[in-house]
Amino acid sequence: MPYLKNRPLSLKRNPNGIRDDGFYQKDAGENAPAYVKVYKANSESTNKIIDYIVCNNKASLIYLANLGCIEMNPWNSSILYPGNPTWMVIDIDPSPKNSFKQVVDAALATKGILDKAGMASYCKTSGATGLHVYVPLKNKYDYNTVKDFAQIVAGLVTEKCSGFTTLERSLSKRGNNIYIDYLQNRNGQTLAAPYSLRPVPGASVSTPLHWKEVNHTLDPLHFNIKNIMARLKKKGDIFKEVLTTSGNLDKALKNLSGFIK
Repeated sequence: MPYLKNRPLSLKRNPNGIRDDGFYQKDAGENAPAYVKVYKANSESTNKIIDYIVCNNKASLIYLANLGCIEMNPWNSSILYPGNPTWMVIDIDPSPKNSFKQVVDAALATKGILDKAGMASYCKTSGATGLHVYVPLKNKYDYNTVKDFAQIVAGLVTEKCSGFTTLERSLSKRGNNIYIDYLQNRNGQTLAAPYSLRPVPGASVSTPLHWKEVNHTLDPLHFNIKNIMARLKKKGDIFKEVLTTSGNLDKALKNLSGFIK
């Protein structure tokens, strides 16, 4: 709930379970009950007002589950600061031909660059085949500023991992490379929330990790509906600082100035 509160959701609905691909839905429609908060926002692609569902209580969460929402996909920003994301994210998105060891190497390269920048970073499994690296910013910067910095980081990652990573977004053009996705840092973009289930065999969970766990023995399918609660009980919420802390992008750019071509 802390990662959903006050955040518009893009609904990924799987009313038939994982037997088909399901479908995406953004607009709450006319049937949302009164206890479900709705946030109106203009869609740039359709130039229409969308009534986004905002999940601020357990009743709303149960309502979403009843709609077949196995995974939860919140905005990077909240309705309190809609133009200023809470965090920056680098989405490490592999092709079917990439090994997960390469995904890990790309994540560690991302951490190394962010360390040089003086920015704290936090990693979680996507719950599928990738990893997500988050940088807390606490709504201090607008989306364009965050996206521009993310592009610099992503570019440096592809230089460091030049044999198997790319900034090419097109599936047909990126080849057998891991896409280092910085464009997730745009208004309205969503990723699976921390601790969200994913609609895949094994019911894997998008799970926050300690950086020492991000190594070549890591298997994202080890984190699933059967064991996530025991992990939480043992470790607590190791991702919570993503919501409460912030780095300084001006200082980060100065720290990286010697590496930027």
